Amino acid sequence: MELPLLKEVVIILGLSVLIILAFQKLKMPAILGFLITGMIAGPNGLKLIAASHEVEVLSEMGIIFLLFIIGIEFSIKGLVKIKQTVLLGGFLQVSGTIGLTFLVAWLLGLSIQEAVFMGFLISMSSTAIVLKLLNERGQMTTPHGRIALAILIFQDIIVVPMILVTPLLAGNGGNVWLILLMLLGKFTLIIGLLIVLARYAVPLLLDRVVKTRSRELFILTIVVICFATAWLTSSVGLSLALGAFFAGLIISESDYSHQATANILPFREIFISFFFVSVGMLLDVRYFLNNFLILILFTLGVILLKSFVILISIMIMRYPLRTALISAFTLFQVGEFAFLLSTIGMRNNVLSHEVHQNFLAISVLTMGLTPFMAGYATNMADWLIRALLPTNIRKRLINFQNKRKKPEESLISKLRDHLIVIGFGINGHNVARTAKQAGIPFVIVELDPAIFHQAKIDELPVVFGDAADELILNHVHAAEARVVVIAISDPEATKQIIFNLRQITETAHIIVRTRYVDEIESTLQQGADEVIPEEFETSIQIFIRVLSRYLVPSDKIQSLASHIRAHNYELLSKTNIENEFPSHLQPQIPDMVFVALPVQRETNKIVGKSIIDSRLKSEFNVTVLAIRRGRRYITQITPDMTIEPDDMLYLFGSPQKISELNRYFLIEGGD
Repeated sequence: MELPLLKEVVIILGLSVLIILAFQKLKMPAILGFLITGMIAGPNGLKLIAASHEVEVLSEMGIIFLLFIIGIEFSIKGLVKIKQTVLLGGFLQVSGTIGLTFLVAWLLGLSIQEAVFMGFLISMSSTAIVLKLLNERGQMTTPHGRIALAILIFQDIIVVPMILVTPLLAGNGGNVWLILLMLLGKFTLIIGLLIVLARYAVPLLLDRVVKTRSRELFILTIVVICFATAWLTSSVGLSLALGAFFAGLIISESDYSHQATANILPFREIFISFFFVSVGMLLDVRYFLNNFLILILFTLGVILLKSFVILISIMIMRYPLRTALISAFTLFQVGEFAFLLSTIGMRNNVLSHEVHQNFLAISVLTMGLTPFMAGYATNMADWLIRALLPTNIRKRLINFQNKRKKPEESLISKLRDHLIVIGFGINGHNVARTAKQAGIPFVIVELDPAIFHQAKIDELPVVFGDAADELILNHVHAAEARVVVIAISDPEATKQIIFNLRQITETAHIIVRTRYVDEIESTLQQGADEVIPEEFETSIQIFIRVLSRYLVPSDKIQSLASHIRAHNYELLSKTNIENEFPSHLQPQIPDMVFVALPVQRETNKIVGKSIIDSRLKSEFNVTVLAIRRGRRYITQITPDMTIEPDDMLYLFGSPQKISELNRYFLIEGGD
């Protein structure tokens, strides 16, 4: 018996492997490989895939998993912080794109209804592609990453009224205001329900599930929460993707969000590939080839139009020009929800077949261009700023963005021999707080309006602006600074900042925080003095704790850590270090260990017994050094002292004896 859809799955995944292998050799993005797979295997290509509808269902699951993980990593608090960007930025982008597209389409000869509907379609960007790219590059927390997420959230919400309005454009609708009012009521009810779930129900449920120590049950629970929330929002007319994002926000409030992400990632990677393949399947290759030039012109027009609207929208919110340009080069494409809208438009005769094919070609082309333009967004933004804007105009833009937000000029003018902290995230905040306590003069440079505003409330010396612009660096007197700490998540912006700093000062000591050790060499070559990779610093901190558990002296541990840092983490990045590791730093591991053993089960045979009767010393040669009882620590241990339930025993002995003791407790505790 043949399993339905199995052939299509094998064809899609097998062909994707071959194409993406070739693309990796050419250093081209995998997303483009999936799109081409769909074009080749789809009904308009070699017709290898018959069950196209089933493939679309699988692609929907990919979007659900993608938005679910983004929601987990973002958190409700993070969403509240960007609420203004969601509402104002999203509204400006969508309404501006609809208005400008309507005007152009109407001038090109489309009817009023068709021109409005084209505005709906062009205003949608690709949640799946943009968030995947930002996630892979670690740019979700950058200003342009937060802007992209905010605008995409607004688009996911506004697509519902667009779906309701579409039949009205064809004259087939009912009372749209009544429908919208009911939808708003349902949306408010769901938000209230999700808040209750996030605060109370889900953390309690996950706590119970985790206590079972069943990995299968944990994964099942996470998947059920994800799909149940998506189904709930879908049932009231909202999108599945928005529901999945809400589900991720719910999980983000629990203590188990990181494990949930780790368990869901494999599902996301598999199913999201079906989404990109399904997009490629929609394109009619013959129509595309026959109308190649006109479609290229239309595509360029859409990119320019949408980028212009996004640029203006973000500039209105007082973000720096560079951030606005990078955001425009990231969100210019036509997205997946536009495909859903176009299907409804075709069903209601709002869209002709020819216009629909033009739209599909434009969508696939813009999606295919997204990885390239997003990858070079920072370089293009920097080039445009320098090529098109004279210095005096850039100064006016900076003054406009800092209007009513500047620190006192007297504070800035007095900065000498000071510390500059670029980026006021967790790392930047910690550096600034430590500098304040140490009495070191410092100034913060931040381009996120919400973070800037909070720093002003906390009465910290902060300047609003993009440190990649030399005008901002001059404003904070970078030439007179002793130390500059760059603590942002954008590696391209970091390199541009270092380059501009070295044009201003050769004496400032530049310390850079990076995510990965692979970025160390290029960052040092750019002009940084020290590069601290989170990747290996975390490893060092873990290994310090490992060595301390093996009773290695603290001075030897610190010497080892200092040696690793002094050699740019080479000892951690190389696979063969036997001949390079200094012999005097080789840790001598003693054959003894400290352990903390909780006495949790009243069935355990040592409960109620004295230390001597517990046989810990006589049978296992393990010494009780201390007991924690409630909030008290008992360090004067006597042989006749009684072991009570919920005690914490601090033991000292050989690893072999501790292992035997552990097995003894497990066996006896289960009796």
